[in-house]
Amino acid sequence: MRLTLHTDYALRVLIQTAIADGKLITINDIAESFDISKQHLMKVVNDLSQKGYLDTVRGRNGGIRLRRPPRDINVGQVVRDTEDKLDVIGCLERRGYCRIERVCVLRGALQDATAAFLAVLDGYTLADLIRPQKALSSLLLLDHHAARAP
Repeated sequence: MRLTLHTDYALRVLIQTAIADGKLITINDIAESFDISKQHLMKVVNDLSQKGYLDTVRGRNGGIRLRRPPRDINVGQVVRDTEDKLDVIGCLERRGYCRIERVCVLRGALQDATAAFLAVLDGYTLADLIRPQKALSSLLLLDHHAARAP
């Protein structure tokens, strides 16, 4: 199973906002921590905000923070909410391979594999992902960003 960059970035945003523990952080802070595009992160943050994961505060002292506690954010659901398609392969019906959907054993097997992948992720919450909070905080330069804050 391969996830899109959108989902990868969404998980990173959620991890960093969870580690901030209710304090506002900026998209720029996250972009610097992960060395990723600020413009792409803006789209990800907007999507996460619309789906109820983040609160956004505009203005000079604005930023983002989690809308719910990390223990209430299920990783499997985040993946479902951020991926457009979770199909591992498309249907080959137009090539005559798969005239009757029930006969396509490969497609069924891959759908089962995708369900198993998501079932494993369903066993994790955002709180599980941030358990080594102090080490993650140092790694993501949150201590550095906090020192700059007014």
